Amino acid sequence: MKAVMAEVPMDVLRWRSRIGADRWDEMWEGVLHMAPAPNRMHQDFQGDLETWLRIHWARPRACKVYHDVNLASHGGWPDKDYRIPDLVLVTPDSPLVDHNEYLEGAPAVVIEIYSPGDETMEKLPFYMGLGVPEVWVIDRDTREPTIYVLAGADYEEQLPGPALWLQSAATGIQFRATLGRQLAIQIVGDPNTLEMLPHD
Repeated sequence: MKAVMAEVPMDVLRWRSRIGADRWDEMWEGVLHMAPAPNRMHQDFQGDLETWLRIHWARPRACKVYHDVNLASHGGWPDKDYRIPDLVLVTPDSPLVDHNEYLEGAPAVVIEIYSPGDETMEKLPFYMGLGVPEVWVIDRDTREPTIYVLAGADYEEQLPGPALWLQSAATGIQFRATLGRQLAIQIVGDPNTLEMLPHD
């Protein structure tokens, strides 16, 4: 259920902060979006994907993987404009500033795990405005992946290649959904990195 409040009472905000319910809250152009915690299936899949990315992609390339990080526009933190992607991939040449509490600018890739009824697709204009080259959207239930590639002033959905693999130009990673509702993922050209996520 979605609800809109013209003004959120301070005692509600303090209560949410006290119990940790504000961990996934986002600010959309000055409007507070209060998202619920992701379910266990979402968290298990996110954790396995993050681990694979850290081991097989980030460490060998001196790159970084962050989860649930505050990603802000210039001057957007903390009261104007920021989102909290599931995962963010940062390369040494990513044009962003790391303020520790939040990242400002465009990482190489933003990853969103789509859950029914969430606001994943509504976040794309924000990522486009930052200049994020790629956004990966992976369905929580089917593991079906989509890559949105920045093309001018919009995102274009990338078409799958041979054997339905989607290839990320920003990372050199390819992936596809399997019939067993897992995500097959590997470094392009390196079959030793192939894994099926989430792990059973």
